[in-house]
Amino acid sequence: MAALWTLSLLLSACLLWPTCLALTPPAELPQPHNLPPSLGLNSSDVSLSVDLPMALRVFSVDYHHVQAPFEIVLWIMLASLAKLGFHWSGRVPAVVPESCLLIMVGLLVGGVIYGVRHSAPPTLSADAFFLFLLPPIVLDAGYFLPGRLFFENLGTILWYAVLGTLWNVLGIGLSLYGVCLLAQSSLGDVSLLHCLLFGSLIAAVDPVAVLSVFQEMHVNEQLHILVFGESLLNDAVTVVLYKLFESFLRLPSVSGLDVLLGGCRVVVVGLGGLFVGLFFGLVAALTSRFTSRAQVIAPLFVFLYSYLSYLTSEMLHLSGIMAIVTCAVTMKQYVEANVSERSNTSIQYFLKMWSSVSETLIFIFLGVSTIQDVHMWSWPFVCSTLLLCLIWRATGVLLLTAVVNKLRRNTVTFRDQFIIAYGGLRGAICFSLVFLIDDFPKKRLFITTTIVVILFTVFVQGMTIKPLVELLDVKRKKRALPTVSEEIHSRLIDHLLAGIEDVVGYWGQHYWKDKFEQFNKKYLRRFLIREDHQARSSILRVYQELERREQRGDEEAPPLVDPRSHSRPLLPEEMDSIRRILSRNLQNFNNKTPAYSRHTLHQDATTDRTRKPLYRHQSLGERYTYITQVEDAEFNGCRRVRAGLSRSHTVCAISPRPVLQDSSVPAASAQTGGPVDPQSSAAREEQISPQHQQPVGRAPKKQLSFVLESEKQQ
Repeated sequence: MAALWTLSLLLSACLLWPTCLALTPPAELPQPHNLPPSLGLNSSDVSLSVDLPMALRVFSVDYHHVQAPFEIVLWIMLASLAKLGFHWSGRVPAVVPESCLLIMVGLLVGGVIYGVRHSAPPTLSADAFFLFLLPPIVLDAGYFLPGRLFFENLGTILWYAVLGTLWNVLGIGLSLYGVCLLAQSSLGDVSLLHCLLFGSLIAAVDPVAVLSVFQEMHVNEQLHILVFGESLLNDAVTVVLYKLFESFLRLPSVSGLDVLLGGCRVVVVGLGGLFVGLFFGLVAALTSRFTSRAQVIAPLFVFLYSYLSYLTSEMLHLSGIMAIVTCAVTMKQYVEANVSERSNTSIQYFLKMWSSVSETLIFIFLGVSTIQDVHMWSWPFVCSTLLLCLIWRATGVLLLTAVVNKLRRNTVTFRDQFIIAYGGLRGAICFSLVFLIDDFPKKRLFITTTIVVILFTVFVQGMTIKPLVELLDVKRKKRALPTVSEEIHSRLIDHLLAGIEDVVGYWGQHYWKDKFEQFNKKYLRRFLIREDHQARSSILRVYQELERREQRGDEEAPPLVDPRSHSRPLLPEEMDSIRRILSRNLQNFNNKTPAYSRHTLHQDATTDRTRKPLYRHQSLGERYTYITQVEDAEFNGCRRVRAGLSRSHTVCAISPRPVLQDSSVPAASAQTGGPVDPQSSAAREEQISPQHQQPVGRAPKKQLSFVLESEKQQ
């Protein structure tokens, strides 16, 4: 652990050394001496003499040639070592989230750089964040998105993401404008559009911070998908609203027509990103169909097409987040079916590695960028913003959940509502958006307030949400993956519900899901998946999907609590013994009792075979062995009696009546063909001594008796 922190400090020193070299003025660099006249250079060629050395150099340093990639590698190395040290820091991960520790490391590095250089450390630019760091995180979240849970809760997620975001943006913006009107002396120059612009960026719930906290708690699937899906789509809505209010600020005046056009623009941006992602996802799936002869480059198309969808949407001023999420969800099932298992493993680990590095760099730079000279403090504005973010999010979740619970079968409990409201963590998205605001007198105040809100939500809410989950006894994720039987039964229930909705004429969720599955199986899978990779059985496809999910979920799955884990595993000898006992019992059971019928009776040769007793476990005790032997003796005696009966006049039946000890009398009567008096038979049955009757305390045994058909006719 100490070695890791020592390496981190050395890397910090390496980061400081190049920056100090970069600040050396050109005048201090050594100037070359005058060239000898033998070179034949005139005064016009003096400028060329700077690049010509006087003698051969054995060792030289040219840092400016590798400055950009060298510093990038050092920053990534510092972030990776900080992440590695976090997981080797004993009990710290159980108390402090990973994002908090990374921000603290960034604060430390930023403070060291500021103390050495006496100037602000480098900040994370908005272009670097939105074009290079955010796409890997969103791609990883979209590609491994649990599709069933997401689409089952899609209505609730959109309800929270769209209406909830509008509620927060308008509520925070209008409330802050009221605060500015009350504090005219210090905040009088902040307009309504500026407050709405700031409300749109401060309402952005960061999926990076949410994922880093909620993945460590292992909450139940429904709560996790609601929080994560809302934060993922919330970013798309907030970015669109931010650009809309930014366009309003650049207009000389805003009319009602501009507001109407702005609403249409929000719809176009969202749907446009959706269709762009759908197009590139289908193209990626079609391309992966022809990668059978070049499996090495198959994973490359996943990254290229998804990133191309994001860049195309940004170029067209559409929602890049919606585009890359839609592209990942669309191409996932077809790409996984086309490429090999090794390629799927490569895609999985590369996406996880890429998103983890981006997430680590974001939190490191959040801490580094906090050390700035541009801060401006205002107690009314900062405290009001922090309080309003909590109030408006809590009221929005409560009101929207009260409405949506009337339409849901599985209602969102009050505990889950509290976690949803309390889990609205802010992060790098609002931090990057605040630096994009055009310069105006209170921009520095907006930056300071955004940093305070980020630090409060990540540190205070992020560190206390896990104890609150345990205190409220929120339902946790008990098992990482379902079994094959559970998946098959859930699909059976889906088919039943789809059939019921079709019969009653209700076009519900299961009806449309079944229609899409039919369309997917009939057209899309035939066109986008190779014929040799199309699963002939749906059960086989379920098994393959569960196997892939198990492979990528082994490292992140929570520890399972299995009651059978404390039992001793069976030895190979015990397994062979159990297998041998089962095989013998099954064979003897098949030969035990043939199926008797008046129309199809077995041959007499089969009656001579004696029944072998079943092999039972010795742990069953002597009582069961005794009962088995008694039943075997009675059964063999019954079969010997049946050997003397005529096949055309007998029926074998099981009766709880006691059997006569002298069984030769009815057998002899049957052989001679003489009639049997039913009254005499009944009299003999009544004359059974009490010692032959069953005891009262013991359960009656099943006895075999034979009844002649001639008796029934009389």
